[in-house]
Amino acid sequence: MDKNIVVGSGASGVHFALTALKKGCPVLMLDIGREKPLPLLPEADLGSLKQELDDPVRYLLGPNYESVTLGDSQSDFYSFPPSKRYVFQQPRKMKFRNSGFEPVLSFARGGLGEAWTGGVYPFNDEEFADYPFGYKDIEPFYEEVAERIGIGGESDDLARFIPVHKHMMQPLRLDTHSQELLNAYARHKSTLVRKYKCYLGRSRVAVLSEDRCDRSKCDYTGRCIWGCPGGAFYTPSLTLAECMKFPNFTYVPQMHVSHFKCDGSGRVKSVTAHPIDGGALEEFPVDKLVLAAGPICTAEIFLESIHRDTGEIAELHGLMDNRQILVPFVNLKMIGKAYDPETYQFHLLAMGLEGDNPKDYVHGQITCLTTALVHPIVQKIPLDLRTAIDFFRNTRSGMGILNLNFADTRRQGNMITLEKDCNGQTSLVIEYTALPEENREMRHAFRRAKKALFRLGGIVPPGTFRVRAKGESVHYAGTMPMSKKNGKYTTSEYCQSHDFKNLYIVDGSTFPFLPAKNITFTLMANAVRVAEAAF
Repeated sequence: MDKNIVVGSGASGVHFALTALKKGCPVLMLDIGREKPLPLLPEADLGSLKQELDDPVRYLLGPNYESVTLGDSQSDFYSFPPSKRYVFQQPRKMKFRNSGFEPVLSFARGGLGEAWTGGVYPFNDEEFADYPFGYKDIEPFYEEVAERIGIGGESDDLARFIPVHKHMMQPLRLDTHSQELLNAYARHKSTLVRKYKCYLGRSRVAVLSEDRCDRSKCDYTGRCIWGCPGGAFYTPSLTLAECMKFPNFTYVPQMHVSHFKCDGSGRVKSVTAHPIDGGALEEFPVDKLVLAAGPICTAEIFLESIHRDTGEIAELHGLMDNRQILVPFVNLKMIGKAYDPETYQFHLLAMGLEGDNPKDYVHGQITCLTTALVHPIVQKIPLDLRTAIDFFRNTRSGMGILNLNFADTRRQGNMITLEKDCNGQTSLVIEYTALPEENREMRHAFRRAKKALFRLGGIVPPGTFRVRAKGESVHYAGTMPMSKKNGKYTTSEYCQSHDFKNLYIVDGSTFPFLPAKNITFTLMANAVRVAEAAF
């Protein structure tokens, strides 16, 4: 039996595994691993799909229209289509108590990366200041991941915040609206930089702009929201499939890992899991155990293991979350113009708002979503639904949404722990409180972005922006941070636990600071870095 065990098939887990496999090491991966449905009519564009499917409503919206959201105060602006629901399907009811923090979890093959929007942004030296290494130390691993997954982008004004690495392809073709925004930025750049410290450039995205191996380049079918049918858009399940080609890789799906067991010397000796559809517990012997289940599930395994071994209810402090603001806008210059549905649907442009301190950088992504079936502005118009939809059809070419992302820091009290009920059963407790100044800082950034959008031709109607709930970013970190000090519930420079000698943690749990940028690229690069050191 393979004794190098990886728990979880998300972005970190699969890249750790692939690196170990390439070095000749055997790897066994335990995963719940919900499988995605096969794409329907993969050669068809979105328009053809609507015409050729026997029941397009079921595929696009769901049999009971469950993917339709009209933007009420309790819902997000958008919901996931039926083809993405498997990503969030839970095999069991996770029991946890929280203080307004709503974690988003995935038990799919590939994890939450199966429903991401592909943003890949390396951290810079200022953002690595709290880490036990700098950008140059991880740069080779960013480049390795870029070569594996395929990244489109270019060196532009955002390079002042986002390092430029090797193995970048040409960026994707811009849609008409994104091109208009970029042209407006060129005209008003000096004002935008001087007054608002605002920079605009091409988003870095994990999408092929040229054919690579068995993956075809983006063919602009407009189906991104429902899932890329040709593999141009990277998801971690593609790397999992690559791992499965190795004879020294064993994948065991449908297994829920509950805890690990230790010997008397502080080493993990086995990991315990049970089949999700029922059956006896199974114990897997371990030489090296790698937790890559995401900070929430990794914390549950870690805390449950300590509790079963010692009876202690431990606390993991420092939980971080990227808070987000969604800012819908309409570009008046685009109203009345025809829209082209055969375009890439997620963000093609990124916005950087410079802060007084490099760590205060605010990262924005601009998405035009021309094939979305409704838009947040339409949801808020005081018109009947039919009239509002008619309005949308005449203005959709100029509609967009800006997603502003904010950095977070580790704080005592923001924690994950356990509690026991009267029957002795444990459940998770998640505590998260925002900084007192957070609301002021977020509103200040929103006002800057709103004024910048106006310079670019975009109007943000009053009352349409939305601050997303705590936990909705899905970017969590900080509960077992990397540290050069041998502290309790911390990890080494190479993410090796200071509490259990042969335990590695390669998800966001080990990040001591959470920048505003999407962390997925850094998670993958760090996992490769750790695997290179571990084997």
